Amino acid sequence: MTELSTQYMGLTLRNPLVASASPLSSTVDGVRRLAAAGVGAIVLHSLFEEQLRQQADRSAQLSGAGSESFAESLSYFPAITYAEPGPRRYLSLIERAAASVDVPVIASLNGIAPEALAVYALGMQDAGAAAIELNINYVPGDPHMPARDVEQRQLDVLRHISEVVTVPVAVKLSPYFSSLGELALALDAAGADALVLFNRFLMPDVDPDRLTIVSAVELSTPAEASLPRAWIALLHGRVRASLAATSGVETAADIARYLLAGADVVMSASALLRHGPEYATVLLDELVSWAAAKGFSSVDEFRGLLAVPADADPSAYERANYVRALRAANAGDYGPRHT
Repeated sequence: MTELSTQYMGLTLRNPLVASASPLSSTVDGVRRLAAAGVGAIVLHSLFEEQLRQQADRSAQLSGAGSESFAESLSYFPAITYAEPGPRRYLSLIERAAASVDVPVIASLNGIAPEALAVYALGMQDAGAAAIELNINYVPGDPHMPARDVEQRQLDVLRHISEVVTVPVAVKLSPYFSSLGELALALDAAGADALVLFNRFLMPDVDPDRLTIVSAVELSTPAEASLPRAWIALLHGRVRASLAATSGVETAADIARYLLAGADVVMSASALLRHGPEYATVLLDELVSWAAAKGFSSVDEFRGLLAVPADADPSAYERANYVRALRAANAGDYGPRHT
């Protein structure tokens, strides 16, 4: 049987399938179901900066510290019981989930305020999180903001949190940077233990019938996997940080594609939401069958097998694939092109 054990951010996982942040990991029962289905690690649903602000405001009011800054008012959290909603309940979830399963439980922080997030990251570590995933969900709406400032915010958040915690820290990136490769190298140099590619922005849309702005969550599809897979193939072997793939995982073949491109782990939420946590067992069984049929005895034997070669010019390599795809389309061939 193929050995699926995997290293991710220095953590030893029983396999490379990780349940990413979703409503499934918002309760201890959900975490238990995911672990029982066989996933290698579980990312808890995200704690948002807005929740921290609300709790900090309440704490400051109770403590008569209305003039304190956001980060300073967070220091009053120890006086709040785990029965409180929001951030304290999240810490309780980490503590109870970590004690309930035998796989790493990874906390997820979503925000852009470096100092405030760093303060709370330490609480997550103390509660038992095996690692912390940073979802720096920032859309620069100000058209005057320089691109370098947007990139610097990613680095600032990472550095502030890395300075206060000792557990591994992952950064979940969006693909919307003009030079994503340079930013990936900068985050790697700044101490990111993993890069998660890619964050899916849940953007509002326009309803032309009701003349309103609407918000909706759409689950990912395999069609969205090409972009993160291309960047994983480009970054494999070029960064020290682990590479986590997310988006577009529906079948075991999708997991295999990501691993062949060079992913250390493959995250899934949409497929598990569609089919239930137990679907992880199906994915893992099929991955083992696929690997055995190909003659692989371990994941390490095929991880990165189809990544961009280390001695290749990444830009020229991708340009050649782009031109090849266009030629195939012009010839009427719209299926996958294998090289």
